[in-house]
This record gives sequence, structure tokens and C-alpha cells, in this order.
Amino acid sequence: MKKEFFSSSYKIRWKDVGITFGILFVATILSFLYDRMTGQIINVIMFYTLALLLVSRMTEGYLPGILAGMISVVCVNYLFTYPYWQLNFFLDGYPITFACMIVVSTLTSAGTSQLKRQAEVLAEREKLLADAEKEKMRANLLRAVSHDLRTPLTGIIGASSSYLENEDRLTEEEKRELVCHIGEDANWLLNMVENLLTVTRIRNGSANVNKSMEPVEEVMSEAVFRLKKRIPDANIRVLLPEEFVMIPMDATLIEQVLMNLMENAIYHAGSREVVECRAEIGKDAVTFCVTDQGGGIAPDKLETIFDGVGQTENVSADGHKGMGIGLSICKTIILAHGGKIQAENLEKGARICFTLPKQSGGN
Repeated sequence: MKKEFFSSSYKIRWKDVGITFGILFVATILSFLYDRMTGQIINVIMFYTLALLLVSRMTEGYLPGILAGMISVVCVNYLFTYPYWQLNFFLDGYPITFACMIVVSTLTSAGTSQLKRQAEVLAEREKLLADAEKEKMRANLLRAVSHDLRTPLTGIIGASSSYLENEDRLTEEEKRELVCHIGEDANWLLNMVENLLTVTRIRNGSANVNKSMEPVEEVMSEAVFRLKKRIPDANIRVLLPEEFVMIPMDATLIEQVLMNLMENAIYHAGSREVVECRAEIGKDAVTFCVTDQGGGIAPDKLETIFDGVGQTENVSADGHKGMGIGLSICKTIILAHGGKIQAENLEKGARICFTLPKQSGGN
């Protein structure tokens, strides 16, 4: 890395040459105008000093800055020092000016080159960390998917086998119960497939989504409507904001997040009391919260509940599958929108909230 840094510092690029001479040309014109109006040579030197800083900032390596320093010294001597239009490097005090400008240009070029290189290294490290985080999330999702596929499929196979092997001995009520179990597991699989299809809408895992301005009220209403079709007896209370507000989002993805959170609250809260879905308008963001009145979330799971780790290891006590990939996908979607998601326990129950910025982050 050090060898690469020094090699790039001593390499001249034609683009840098053009920038250097362009900035020095502008500095010379300004110096001429200022000198004709005031005749103050000391401020002319300041124009060239500013030019040195700009050259060092806008070019790569040491050489453009050093070259600009040498040209500046010649220009000041030739154009603005008596006798005019002649080079005389032996004027009183001029060697000190020459040395100072060379030192300034060298130090400035070295400093800016090092800062640029450090910025490149930091950007590369951030990219590596982001890639590692993506790989971790992908592994967690695959682990969750493998479990969530196995659990309902096992239930379907077991229920269908029991039905076929014991059809003559089963009562109509028992047959209906087995068919209901098959239907529930099939609906669960359908929900999971919808979640997986939702993830594919986030292009190449690059956290980019197709956003458009959508009304918060309609997105929440559509999410509840879709959930009611899946769970007709769901007890949902929706609290909409008083003001009409539109924010940039992919409406289908956000509806999927709200559905996942409400369904999770219904199945895993351990309570049949009402589930509240609320939206609050803030200064820079809109906050969506889904609150249940159940037994809460295990404290050791609060930090990892959205990572797909440890959420699908067991079937819950009420016979429903684990949370699976639903919450992992919620996190993926919200992060792709530039928002945040978190879970917390209340005195009774738990609340999961996510925020979406009012202004688009450029995705």
C-alpha cells in the first residue's frame, strides 16, 4: 500500500496538468487586475498561495502542487516584481519567498494526497464491512428459510399420511381437523413464498428500491385489508395520523412489512387481545408501530430478533411456526428504504417500530 501511494504521488496525469495551468491562469488574471488597481504585491502573492491550495486539493499526488509552486514563483518574479518582464531571482528577500512557496506547495500536496488516500482506504473498509454484513444476513436468511420450509412441509406430510393411512377409522371431525392443519401449513408456506418474492424486488441485494410518493393512510389500510383476507378473525386496531402525508416508499414492500409485524403479533404474542397498528408523523420521518398485549419478547432475543438467528429453532407453544424469515425480511426492506427498525418490551406486551424518512435518500 505504501509503495502504491508513493508511485501515485509522483505520477503526472494530463488531467492534473490541465487543472494546474487553468487555476494558475485564473490566479494570474486576478493578480493583474488587483495589481493594476492597488499595486500591493504582497496580496498578489496571496492569490498564488490560494491557487496552490486549490491545485493541491483538486489534483492527485505531489508533482502538480510542486510544479504550481515553481510556476507561481516565476510568475510573481517576472510579472509583478520590478524590473517587470524580467527574471531576477537575486532580489532582496526573494529567495526566502521562493523557498516558502515551494515548502507550502510541497506540504499542502503531501497533506491532501495523504488525506485522499486515507479516504479511499476508509471507503474500501466500509465496502468490505457492508459486504460482510450482507453475507451475514444472507446466511441468516438461508438458515431461517431452510427451517421454515421443513416445519410446514413436515406438518403437511404428517397430516396427509395420517389421513390416507387411517381414513376408514377417522371420524368426520378428525378428518376435517387434519385438512385444516394442511390448509394452515399451506397458507404459511404461501406467506413465506410471498416474503421471498418480496426480497427479490430489492435489486441484487444492493439496498435499492423503486420508491414513489405514497399516502401513509392508504398503505396501512391496504396492509390491514390483505391481512384480514388471510386471518379473517384478526383483531386489529388502526390509528391513522390526523394529517394527510405522503412519503417516498415502495408501497408493496412496506405493506409486506406491516403484514409480517401484525401477523407476528397475532401468532406469537400469547394473547388474543387487540393488536394496535399506529403511524406517527415526525419532523423528518414517519414512525410505524405495531403493538401487542402479550407476553413480550425474551430479553436475550431483542438484539437479534431481526437477524433470523435463533427465531426458528422451535415451534411456538400454540402450535404455530417460529417467526422465521418474516422479521429478517422486515429489517432488509426498512434498511433498503433508509429507515430503522427496533423492538422493545412494554409493561404488557411488546412493540416493534420502524421509521421511514420523509425525503428520499436517493435510492
